[in-house]
Amino acid sequence: MRKLRRAQTALEYLFMVAAALILVAITLQVILNSMQNINDVIANYTTTIRQKLIENL
Repeated sequence: MRKLRRAQTALEYLFMVAAALILVAITLQVILNSMQNINDVIANYTTTIRQKLIENL
C-alpha cells in the first residue's frame, strides 16, 4: 500500500513539473513574439523617419 502511495505522489509531481514546463514554454513564446513585434515597429519607425529626413533635405 505504501509503494502505491509513493508512486501516486511521484506521478502527481511529474504532472506538476509538466504543467510548469508548459507554462514556461507559453511564456517564452509570448515574450519572443512580443520582442519580434517591437523590433518590427522600431524598424518601420526608423524607415519612416529616414524617408521624412530625406524628403526634407
